[in-house]
Amino acid sequence: MRATPLLRTINPSATFKERVRRPGYFSKLAQPSDLAPLFKNGDYIGWSGFTGVGYPKQIPTAIADHIEANNLQANPDTKKKFNLFVGASVGPEVEDRWAALDMIARRYPHQVGKEVSKGINSGRIEFADKHLSMFPQDLTYGYYSLKKSPASHSHPHKPLDWAVVEATAITEEGWIVPGASIGATPEILQSADKIIIEVNTLVPNLEGLHDINQGFVPPHRQPYLITHPSDRIGLTSIPIDPDRVIAVTESKAPDNTGPNAPETPESRAIAAHLIQFLSEEVSLGRLPKNLLPLQSGIGNVANSIIGGLAEGPFEQVQVWTEVLQDTFIRFFETGKLEFATATSIRFSPEGFDHFFSNWEMYKDRLLLRSQQVANSPELIRRLGIIAMNTPLEVDIYGHANSTCALGSRMLNGLGGSADFLRNAKLSIMHTPSTRPTKNDPTGITCIVPFASHVDQTEHDLDIVVTEQGLADLRGLSPRERAPIIIEKCAHPDYKDLLNEYYDRSLHECLKRGAGHEPHMLRNAFKLYTNMLEHGTMKIKDWDP
Repeated sequence: MRATPLLRTINPSATFKERVRRPGYFSKLAQPSDLAPLFKNGDYIGWSGFTGVGYPKQIPTAIADHIEANNLQANPDTKKKFNLFVGASVGPEVEDRWAALDMIARRYPHQVGKEVSKGINSGRIEFADKHLSMFPQDLTYGYYSLKKSPASHSHPHKPLDWAVVEATAITEEGWIVPGASIGATPEILQSADKIIIEVNTLVPNLEGLHDINQGFVPPHRQPYLITHPSDRIGLTSIPIDPDRVIAVTESKAPDNTGPNAPETPESRAIAAHLIQFLSEEVSLGRLPKNLLPLQSGIGNVANSIIGGLAEGPFEQVQVWTEVLQDTFIRFFETGKLEFATATSIRFSPEGFDHFFSNWEMYKDRLLLRSQQVANSPELIRRLGIIAMNTPLEVDIYGHANSTCALGSRMLNGLGGSADFLRNAKLSIMHTPSTRPTKNDPTGITCIVPFASHVDQTEHDLDIVVTEQGLADLRGLSPRERAPIIIEKCAHPDYKDLLNEYYDRSLHECLKRGAGHEPHMLRNAFKLYTNMLEHGTMKIKDWDP
């Protein structure tokens, strides 16, 4: 049995006493400030959380406070940097603060935050981008601790030193009931030597919302027996060994979600194109009248699409996705959304208030799963998901860049988009045709000759759509795709440039017997180099 660092008398609230149903955990109550010094330089730490929901607030804040108060980062001998593992992103008030204090050595597999991104692009933070369905399994395989010193392992089969997770309740067995996200929390707990639980009594007890399955490693992995989004295959809490729990704290801090991205005229136009396309697929008999389960990413375009579907012609719609945003509330309340499953609910503060106040309306129409299941290629393909995600840019042959601006500056990470796009029945990427810049009223083009970084290949995309129109790429060769993408999706200010690039590339490549996917390599990235040198992608001509 581990010794608990109980240094001060703790008086938990009545809600905490009600939520924590394992009496033995009350002897492990601790103040976050007492726990902060236990974290050592180089520790491997896992947090709960996904898309800024369900992450620990107290312990990360206490560690940052401890480091700041003792000026530890000023001295190389006392400086502390940690290796941080989270299912996806967490609140900026904890992670961005860690990054600003140079407390993060490594970060996996997805992040959102200006300071974290700055640390990655300045070379201070090592970041490995990974498909969200694969991250939890790779963690349990031990891949992320291959470089870890053997002497630093306190447990040979636990690659993480710590798991710090948020719960809304603890069961009689000592198991964890998560909040509004699951993400990679089951695998993080499975992989951790020591566990600290923050019980958030500000959030309602969400017991019953979750479907938790145990993650086995090959050759013991089992198929996921799911044929409908509402199918349950697991438990309502995350099993853990209570002996690995060294401390429990009470938290009353809200998730720092903020408002969802607002809709724009461009995003509404994209949504209209997509809804018309889906209606045509139904009329042609390629989709059932209630469609197939939908996956939708995050952002204003995703919001517009879900908002449009809430007002659209489809009834009894099913959703199988990663994250639910505020527009899903309206979709539910119109009666057109029958059931939704995700790994996270990322509502605005007002959206959460409405959701919690109307819990009875939603509790039987919603299910949260781990990201290893929510993003499982096996299930995405079996269910015939309609996947809709937003890239940074798409090139004229259908390759998409989701991560690296100008080919090298990491923004947030790949996330789960490729899990879905590689395996969906319909793989759709939607983007504005241009994005604004300081120097150009039109902005940079999101339809380019050659993507500066490729996350989604031409082999995986079926549909590209902008506010200009929709390009259906199914069954087309590269030479057939390019003119259609340019005509349907490019902004008028860039169409002539892109058509000239394609025509000249085609002429040159056919001439030398290399015309399958024609490019002028000397000019393939000229729009980007012109942007770096002159602040605009509008080049004068294609000649060197």
